[in-house]
Amino acid sequence: MTVEFELVTQIAASPQRCFELSCNIDAHLGSMEASNERAVAGVTSGQIGPGETVTWKARHFGIPWAMTSQIVDFDPPRHFVDEQRNGPFSRFRHEHEFEATDVGTRMTDRVRFDAPFGPLGDAVEKVILGSYVRRLIETRNDYLRHSAEANGG
Repeated sequence: MTVEFELVTQIAASPQRCFELSCNIDAHLGSMEASNERAVAGVTSGQIGPGETVTWKARHFGIPWAMTSQIVDFDPPRHFVDEQRNGPFSRFRHEHEFEATDVGTRMTDRVRFDAPFGPLGDAVEKVILGSYVRRLIETRNDYLRHSAEANGG
């Protein structure tokens, strides 16, 4: 069973600023302090770009996780896509879109993933992972919004 969701975040900053923050490893790490996430391979600080990878290590549900993501589509400042190349999911894709509005940027995240482990994974995915991953993206987006708006957009 596939989990899919979309989040829209309004940010009072330019699409360029929002795009750059979303591609910044250090900003991502700042947004994920609660899980002690760190970048351990590939691009580990600064900006990530087309074709590049990053390997994240973190602790979720008290369990250590590692996931390598690659930027598979990159069109600044309009959109980029990252996909899991190695990690805990059978499949994980995160599309990021940035659209100029009268007050700044509409940032849209589309996330789609499948858990491993067949029927057991489907149950965990439906009951726990969907809402958990959504909350992680919401936390990240709040951090990015505050960061972008704090510097005058």
